Amino acid sequence: MTDNVTTPLTGKALLQKAKELNNLPKREQAKKCGYFTRGKDGVDRVNLTEFYEAVLAARGFAINPEQNKDGRGREPTFRVSVHKNGQIVIGSTYTRSMGLNEGDEFEIKLGYKHIHLIQLTNDQPEDGEE
Repeated sequence: MTDNVTTPLTGKALLQKAKELNNLPKREQAKKCGYFTRGKDGVDRVNLTEFYEAVLAARGFAINPEQNKDGRGREPTFRVSVHKNGQIVIGSTYTRSMGLNEGDEFEIKLGYKHIHLIQLTNDQPEDGEE
């Protein structure tokens, strides 16, 4: 009897089926829930990782919340360090995410162990101007 699902189950349907198959080994559970691929040689390969991730997602735990990224380049960390020349560089990833454009100006206000960058608009005078 082969009651394997052709498309992988997700959500409540996956949880219900996994609960019904709880007495079987995990590989069989994954296969019967549709988490397998059939190779050219006709051998089924069980995708346990996808199965476990789908079960966790169905229970409300996201393993890869940013899975839609294309995997190219470095991810922004929102941490910077002072360079040897004393400069701090804010990369283009951050300025793009803030919607900043070339030529935008900021006022720098120093606090105790923090820096405030206040974006200046055309109608806003800088300190000392009236």
